[in-house]
Amino acid sequence: MKVWRGLEVSHETIRKLCHQEAPKVKQFVETSPEVPKDFIAAKGNVELTMDAAKVNTLKGWRDMKIGIFGKRLLGEGVGVSYWDKRTRQMLPDIQVRVAFASIEEKELFQKRVNAWRSRLRVGSTGDISALGDGAEWIWNIIRAVFGTVRECLDIFHALEHLSGTGKVLYKEGTKEYEQWKEATKWELLESGFEKIENRLNELASVFQDKDEDEDKREAVRKLRGYLETHKNRLGYRERLAEGRAIGSGQVEGACKSMIGKRLKQTGACWDVERLK
Repeated sequence: MKVWRGLEVSHETIRKLCHQEAPKVKQFVETSPEVPKDFIAAKGNVELTMDAAKVNTLKGWRDMKIGIFGKRLLGEGVGVSYWDKRTRQMLPDIQVRVAFASIEEKELFQKRVNAWRSRLRVGSTGDISALGDGAEWIWNIIRAVFGTVRECLDIFHALEHLSGTGKVLYKEGTKEYEQWKEATKWELLESGFEKIENRLNELASVFQDKDEDEDKREAVRKLRGYLETHKNRLGYRERLAEGRAIGSGQVEGACKSMIGKRLKQTGACWDVERLK
């Protein structure tokens, strides 16, 4: 119970009012021409990022999928050594964004993405970038809705996979592990899959015979499969030179702030219908 301007308002009253107003807000967001107006008017290149966060519901743990359309002006072209040092002057902030989320299957979320694409007047061609992690459903939706666009695997997810493989090969904290992590990072940024593929080929031959190296062979095999799957999304050097983003941080942050802080509270369990 809290007092505001002499009025006592209980949590139950607030809950009921929220449930009463939520359908009106939902209808406004989904139908009002005011919602996409700023996005349509803004200048810049379109970026679409997608991800999902686990939410505890009365029907078990479910994926809440989230998508964000944004517009960003091209920044200053830089070399790979500046990949994590760019200031806002070098890489401008996103000027305007529209975010949407729902607990639903991939096919329904794809329709939602396409509906927002239409409302925001984002063409199926043009200067559109799609950024995300390695989840297959993200890239399937991108292709189904947009066809061929600029796809980029989030650099931090790629580096996590490189680091994870290094831990298996050399053990975390060793000199060999630190050398692996540093060398493969620059190889990835400079040439995508090409130089790392050569490195993995050499490792495969080193570990091919010994039984005790089975876990290392498997780590090399998994890393190769992961990077090869995304080899056309590893153009970090080109994107940096063009002044573009190489990370999907905005949607990662949304999963933590928009979803995590609100829905992943201790002991929370949600009605799916209330989350749609």
